[in-house]
Amino acid sequence: MDDNKVSEFLIEKGLFITTIFFIAIILVIIIFIFKEGYPAISKIGFFNFVFGLKWHPSENEFGVLPMIICSIYVTMLALIMAVPLSLLSVIFMTEIAPDRLRQILKPAIETLSGIPSVVYGFFGLTVLVPFIRETFGGTGFSLFTASLILTVMILPTIISVSQDAIRSVPKEYKEASLSLGATDWQTIKNIIVPAALPGIVTAIILGMGRAIGETLAVMMVAGNVAEIPNSIFEPVRTITSNIALEMGYATNVHYQALFASAIILFLTIIMLLIVANYIQNKYKIDIGSI
Repeated sequence: MDDNKVSEFLIEKGLFITTIFFIAIILVIIIFIFKEGYPAISKIGFFNFVFGLKWHPSENEFGVLPMIICSIYVTMLALIMAVPLSLLSVIFMTEIAPDRLRQILKPAIETLSGIPSVVYGFFGLTVLVPFIRETFGGTGFSLFTASLILTVMILPTIISVSQDAIRSVPKEYKEASLSLGATDWQTIKNIIVPAALPGIVTAIILGMGRAIGETLAVMMVAGNVAEIPNSIFEPVRTITSNIALEMGYATNVHYQALFASAIILFLTIIMLLIVANYIQNKYKIDIGSI
């Protein structure tokens, strides 16, 4: 066996061992979460836990429905704001912007994904919260404030994946459309975006997963009240914020209930990833049908 084959063999086995190692770590984490959280579900009852409206650990009341709803509200509102901004940015960067401007915008957007969550949270605490308080009333700690922070945080994820999806569309599609007399905007709207739609949907779902899992920034500006809000300007508490706030002093059933909350969060994110992969692999759009 020559040196090249030995090197190739070692690299292949090294990559295989590394992959198995990371898979094992993930499995250990999953097993630990379920091991710690399942006793709470069995004691409290699945329906009482998931659909309970009150979270009062001191009174042995563990209902996570308000926090599930708050997490959904915050995430959906962030997506409503982030998706149009992301798609418009991607279309401009990939199809309209000159190369020099594109070289500036791309690093700037990538920089957003590298900013720590605490920086976003601190900005929201010192700038957005007072602004919301003075403009709309209330305390300023609200569902809307948390959604604004999440909108900025998930923009890089949606933009990066959507950009790759649009760039993967064959250039022949665009050239054929333009040669038939279509304008640039008609080509973008009727050809490029529909052809890249599976990748764009995947980007949105990945952004949703990022939003649901965000903790620190949301915790700093949301108000952390475990009740279903009647307005977007009322304080809320998400599942991740609840775990972070109470894990430090929780004991016994309370401790286990927090892990049970993590199980629900974990299953939600897994479902989102499954949907993303399903859409990407099964619903490829046929350009001939457009």
